[in-house]
Amino acid sequence: MSEDIKVKDGLRESATFDRNTMTEIRRAAETGIYDIRGFGAKRKLPHFDDLLFLGASMSRYPLEGYREKCNTSVTLGTRYAKKPIVLDIPVTIAGMSFGALSANAKEALGRGASLMGTSTTTGDGGMTPEERGQSSKLVYQYLPSRYGMNPDDLRKADAIEVVLGQGAKPGGGGMLLGQKITDRVAKMRTLPMGVDQRSACRHPDWTGPDDLAIKIQELREITDWQVPIYIKVGATRTYYDVKLAVKAGADVIVVDGMQGGTAATQDVFIEHVGIPTLAAIPQAVRALQEMGMHRKVQLIVSGGIRNGADVAKCMALGADAVAIGTAALIALGCNHPMYDEEFKKIGSAAGFYDDYHEGKDPAGISTQDPELMKRLDPVDGGRRLANYLNVLTLEAQTLARACGKNDLRNLEPEDLVALTVESAAMANVPLAGTSWIPGKGY
Repeated sequence: MSEDIKVKDGLRESATFDRNTMTEIRRAAETGIYDIRGFGAKRKLPHFDDLLFLGASMSRYPLEGYREKCNTSVTLGTRYAKKPIVLDIPVTIAGMSFGALSANAKEALGRGASLMGTSTTTGDGGMTPEERGQSSKLVYQYLPSRYGMNPDDLRKADAIEVVLGQGAKPGGGGMLLGQKITDRVAKMRTLPMGVDQRSACRHPDWTGPDDLAIKIQELREITDWQVPIYIKVGATRTYYDVKLAVKAGADVIVVDGMQGGTAATQDVFIEHVGIPTLAAIPQAVRALQEMGMHRKVQLIVSGGIRNGADVAKCMALGADAVAIGTAALIALGCNHPMYDEEFKKIGSAAGFYDDYHEGKDPAGISTQDPELMKRLDPVDGGRRLANYLNVLTLEAQTLARACGKNDLRNLEPEDLVALTVESAAMANVPLAGTSWIPGKGY
């Protein structure tokens, strides 16, 4: 029988101490260490599938598909930057480090993003020539660890993203095991080869938002005020974090929900820290609106974006763009069934692989093994990613036209209803078939 069966031969499984829980207790008892893994939260959370669009019928006028234009472009960094980033589509590639990912994977991400006129992001560990060379628009992440931090590379970037937190592990740092710290990775990060490292959880040169304002000013002076400065936060106290980031001088806010992935951190972080992406967006938008900065300071949302419907729903809730990470890796070939036999050899299976930190990825994406890396052709991977990004965009446009909108950013909460009380309360939209928003009355 399947392990998912909760009742067997008249016996009923405990909801509190189910088999997975007991397996983890035994593992902890045997090893004395906590579990580390990648990917994102596996528990079921209120998500974008719990929202529906109200397409036009009699009371609304739809646009004719494909014959009437629906704009997808977005400009990021209009507040202070002399050279804001103009994207053809509102879907960007989130920060994923060289070290966690192979050089071929970073190149493929750059190629795919450039084909669609959008940006990619360096991640922890610095900028590689492959990524800069193939990314028409590249965002340089400035992280607490300072791994790979290079002022010359920073000046080559089209934007700078100051990372204060990540959705999968807000309040915690990342991990990179020694087997992935090759000679090249070690030199870029100024680390000893083959030794496990853990990234810092907070920046060493500030203790609060006043210090952040000073750091933003320094970054603007280094770049002569040319490029946008992003602030990225893990979704927790989103309303207050967004207000503080705006006050500190950010051009763009990136909010990463708990469904966002990670290369490696404690499982207890992934499953028990942060709030769902769906709950974070309205908080961020409300903070911006109250400060009179909505659309003036752009909002990028990430964490569990999978399809064009997710993109459109984020934008209807008030985002200017979204960022994808896990989905982009899957588009490159991550967790592909063609490697199922090799997954079995390392104790996993296609669709379940989350041990990215071990560096044994048979798809050649989350590895530094030279032989495995060869399996990912960056040109082919870039083409696949571009195809996927194109589909996301077309799907989002289709939904916007159905709601009578000629620009994705014209979608609004009034176009949405919720299927559950929880999602209605989080998204601040009515329960389907009613005018009731939980907590607000009729």
